[in-house]
Formats: sequence, C-alpha cells, structure tokens
Amino acid sequence: MPIYEYKCMKCNEQSEVMQKISEDPLIECSSCGGELKKLISGTSFVLKGSGWYVTDYPSSDRKKAMDSQKSVPSGKDKKGDKKKNPLKLDS
Repeated sequence: MPIYEYKCMKCNEQSEVMQKISEDPLIECSSCGGELKKLISGTSFVLKGSGWYVTDYPSSDRKKAMDSQKSVPSGKDKKGDKKKNPLKLDS
C-alpha cells in the first residue's frame, strides 16, 4: 500500500498516511479541521540490477551495442596463465 503525504493549509502540519490507491484523498486535517493538500514527494523506490526494462526489452540499437560488448574479449582466463588458489597452501 502506498504512503501519501499531506499538508494542512491551516496549521501547516504534515502527515504521512498509508492508503489504497483506490481510496479518495483525505480532505480534512485531523488536528485542526483545516483543508489538507496532497503533496508530491520523492520516492525511495529504486530499480537496480539486471532484469528490468532496460535489459529485458532493448531497442534494436541497444541490442546491437550489447551484442558488440559481448564479443569483446575481457582479458580473463588467458591461456597459459596459472591462477593461484588462495585456499590451497603450497607444500
């Protein structure tokens, strides 16, 4: 359920109210009975990581760019390189 912020136009008190999207906005301050105004506030909701729209449904240009990045060697696991196992002790 979303949290909405309201500000009373009479006493300037601000409040946060958890309401369903389908509910009507509040119109009266519970403290003084003044008119409430719904505020537009920033959200803390952030979509990060893979799996969101940008990577799920890329445009043809973005898809070409992503494919070209995949074909560039990353320099990892070169032949002939020995990797040390940090858990294995040399004896």
